[in-house]
Amino acid sequence: MRREQFIPVRKADLLNALVEHGALASEAEREEFRQICASLAAIYHYDYLDALERLRQDYFYFSPEIDPHARFDDAALEAAYADLVESFGSVLKRANFVELSHAEVEAAHRQRKAMRVKVAASIDDFREIRFFHRGHHHETVEIPKWLGLRKEAHEVLVYDDVILFAATKPALEIGARERKLLARRKIRPGSVLIKYFRNVANTDLNALFPNVRVVMSIFDTLTLGIPAIAGAVPILLNLTSTITVLFLVIGFYLGIVAAVEHDELKRGFAAMSGLVALIGFIMRQWLRYQRASLKYQRELTDNIYFRNVNNNAGIFDYIIGSAEDQECKEAFLAYYFLRIAPAPLTQAELDCRIEQWLQAAFGVETDFAVADALAKLERFSLLKREGERLHALAPDEALAHLSRAWSKLLPCQVRSPIVTAQI
Repeated sequence: MRREQFIPVRKADLLNALVEHGALASEAEREEFRQICASLAAIYHYDYLDALERLRQDYFYFSPEIDPHARFDDAALEAAYADLVESFGSVLKRANFVELSHAEVEAAHRQRKAMRVKVAASIDDFREIRFFHRGHHHETVEIPKWLGLRKEAHEVLVYDDVILFAATKPALEIGARERKLLARRKIRPGSVLIKYFRNVANTDLNALFPNVRVVMSIFDTLTLGIPAIAGAVPILLNLTSTITVLFLVIGFYLGIVAAVEHDELKRGFAAMSGLVALIGFIMRQWLRYQRASLKYQRELTDNIYFRNVNNNAGIFDYIIGSAEDQECKEAFLAYYFLRIAPAPLTQAELDCRIEQWLQAAFGVETDFAVADALAKLERFSLLKREGERLHALAPDEALAHLSRAWSKLLPCQVRSPIVTAQI
């Protein structure tokens, strides 16, 4: 598993750790650094309010909760869908989510060990399905073997955050069966389902599909099938020898046959009893199958239900806040380590120092997005380049640049209030 750019540390904890790092000797220097970070946070918060509104506007056309009587022309829907995909993907990228391909999802599913239930889901039922993940850890799970007499321990990769983006097909592109299935699940054709999960094993991603269904394993099929065959064969053999007589008796009662001997009548009733027994046996086996299926469906539901954190438009506030936090933390780290460096650093040197500090301070192994962090500083003119060497502006200059950037966002403000704000 490659290193991720996600920084799994609270923004406030990261800022406090930087201040307490010791490189800022005086209280005045520490206070100036806090003001710079507060200013950056305020500007990014303002920026992401626009991103949040854009997501809500783009999703309006595709929310499952929208009035089903509302109608939009095809061109407007296609443009809105393209906007939604672009804006949603952009925010997730800035929040350091990584997209998984369908090939990766299928490859992981074939190595499934975390769930005893077999599941199946088809992506052909949807217009588009995309998975995004962020953060990961490993867990050891025990899988029962030999009817639960022994257990095997397996280590599985677990994603901390998983977001599923599932766009259903428009009503004109789906058949009657799919339309009934969507109606039963209260899903409007053409809508987009967005779901956020926590702590999902990479082998269980297929279980998150909206159209997932339980599939009997070979072991379960044999467990149900062999007793069924063994019990059905004697009944069928007995029924075969008397089936002709049964038809004669039925013909007699319907007036088709003129007469039936007494022995044939008794054999006919015996055949009827055998037929009733066969029907009862079939019903009993069907109920056993349904009970096993229900048990597995419950296991699947329990495994997913308690991992589902949020859905649809409710996710937007979370991912916007997450993207905002990630961008702030990257800017804080880049400015701080450039500022305290005794000599200008190269991009590679800065990257290495930040990653080493995160590992030492928080035990976090991350692939710091140094290029993105430097771009954030350059946006506000907080960075100077001397060839390959980089250094940060002095705090008073940095605050002046940030104050001007805030004034451009709110022209009516005479003096920026963010220089005294606190995170």
